[in-house]
Amino acid sequence: MKILAHIVRFLVGGIFIFSGLVKLNDPVGTQIKLEEYFEVFAADMPVMHDFWMSLVPFALYFSVLMCAAEVILGVALIVSWRLKQVSWVLLLLVVFFTFLTFYSAYYNKVTDCGCFGDFLKLKPWTSFTKDIVLLVLILFIIWQRKVFRNLRTGSLVAFSAIFSVALAFYAIRYLPPIDFLPYKIGNNIPQLMQPSEPLRYKYTMEKDGKTEEFEKFPSDTTYKYKEMVLINENAKPKITDYKVWNNDGDFTQETFKGKKLIIIIKNGTDLNGASLAEIRSLINSVKGSGVEPLILTSDSDAEIQEIRKAYLLDVPYYFADGTVLKTISRSNPGIWLLEDGTVKGKWHYNTTPDKENVLSKL
Repeated sequence: MKILAHIVRFLVGGIFIFSGLVKLNDPVGTQIKLEEYFEVFAADMPVMHDFWMSLVPFALYFSVLMCAAEVILGVALIVSWRLKQVSWVLLLLVVFFTFLTFYSAYYNKVTDCGCFGDFLKLKPWTSFTKDIVLLVLILFIIWQRKVFRNLRTGSLVAFSAIFSVALAFYAIRYLPPIDFLPYKIGNNIPQLMQPSEPLRYKYTMEKDGKTEEFEKFPSDTTYKYKEMVLINENAKPKITDYKVWNNDGDFTQETFKGKKLIIIIKNGTDLNGASLAEIRSLINSVKGSGVEPLILTSDSDAEIQEIRKAYLLDVPYYFADGTVLKTISRSNPGIWLLEDGTVKGKWHYNTTPDKENVLSKL
């Protein structure tokens, strides 16, 4: 039992460290997920609507605190630092996560809990099952707490806290060190919008009280249709919601032609206007070089025109879904470089490149 207790301690600690690090790599992604939860709770609990919405501006702080706590507690568990207190805090944290994943699964509200960031997508009931398993394991650790010996390893825990905050700060101020998103450098967007192989389905039909399954829809009209299930789920397109348009119609395929320097302005609400002077200089410098600058935004026509006028951005603008723009760039504004649909560069507004840097990527 003693050996099993230590194995469980290392396993739980490792899971928490991995989960926290993956999310600290992209704390803005966790911020977006928390905002989604707050908005869902506000809609589902009208009496507390104002309370939940008041938390939205602080979602990024909650994100860093929660993700850093996972790493710190996981390290503390592995290095045997204050195990009694750490075990109880872990229990409270997992109970909280279990509530969120159950709410997501049962009410089908937030279909991706973001437990492992964008590195690993789990279905709601899978996430809930994972949290139940963790809950049982932590209760086992608490039950066997007398087996463990506390060590003077506070310096390691302190280092993990400093490292966690530093990683989060870097990812927020620049971009995630490791990009797990489908719009990352090197990916070809048109290819990811297509299935990797022909999609195959399984058809469940009923006839004379008997249920049968077919890989092709039966021509026999006496069969009654019951269900259609995709067999090769992994073959589905990785990108299904990328669409660009303007007042004249669809512009999606045009973004894949030639060299496009795309300025992402998700919205004017949290736009870093101070960075647009440097971005404007970049736009002006690449004109005539074969690189076509344009703006993608989820703002209204009137709002983006006002931003263009205020910051002297003399480039065409197009519209895209706000969620898509958040996925493309964690920065507002952000810079995205495409060549024939392949992502050649991504920059945060704090690292706005110069003309030479942009052209060197092509």
